[in-house]
Amino acid sequence: MGDDFIVETRSLTKEFKGFVAVSDVNLRVRRHSIHALIGPNGAGKTTCFNLVTKFLTPSRGQILFNGRDITHTQPAAIARQGMVRSFQISAVFGHLTVLENVRVALQRKQGLSLQFWRSGDCLNELNSRAEELIEAVGVAEYRDVPAGELSYGRKRALEIATTLALDPEMLLLDEPMAGMGTEDVKRTAELIRRVSANRTILMVEHNLSVVADLSDTITVLKLGHVLAEGSYAEISNNPEVVEAYMGSGHGDAAGGAAGHG
Repeated sequence: MGDDFIVETRSLTKEFKGFVAVSDVNLRVRRHSIHALIGPNGAGKTTCFNLVTKFLTPSRGQILFNGRDITHTQPAAIARQGMVRSFQISAVFGHLTVLENVRVALQRKQGLSLQFWRSGDCLNELNSRAEELIEAVGVAEYRDVPAGELSYGRKRALEIATTLALDPEMLLLDEPMAGMGTEDVKRTAELIRRVSANRTILMVEHNLSVVADLSDTITVLKLGHVLAEGSYAEISNNPEVVEAYMGSGHGDAAGGAAGHG
């Protein structure tokens, strides 16, 4: 694999009791890019994402990260190598404040999470980095608010902050804008663009129009196969892509495919 690509899959295939969910997918994610994996419901994008992030084991094929074969590597080991996944369902501690949530993630990164005998004052050294991160994702004003009281969109921003605390080289986002209103979608897109500096982002999304202005490369899946790949301009003018979305019965995505804006 060339240095240009941080992740590559080769003939990636996943079968579930005879049903082929992902079939011979060859995906190449360029370093320092935002790459979206999209498709209508049932396209196989979530399965493909779960294979790349090692939450599923492929039936056949190979996955490379930074040129190393990670096909049979455990998710925790992949995270230590610099590939970190953020989940579709917000994963924050509701009873802890915004700052405390990020500090917990920083403890994990520094190997302090099991050192219960340390004074709480020792953790204050993590505060400045935690405050930098919550500032970066736009939730600094909620520093002392319990995470459970945040709006859905701000919980997702906090989750991205806790993911960034692990200092990943590659960030994998599972439908980061699912269930959001227009303003939250816009805010989250800006956040993703901001945190992509010096990182690679692979994100799963359902709606093509959501990733239109955000992604450098878009891979469209249909029934487990790669249907098309390219820039938004190339994808949105592809008759097969438009037909796939129109036929799926999802007008929002179809509208994005047919013409953004």
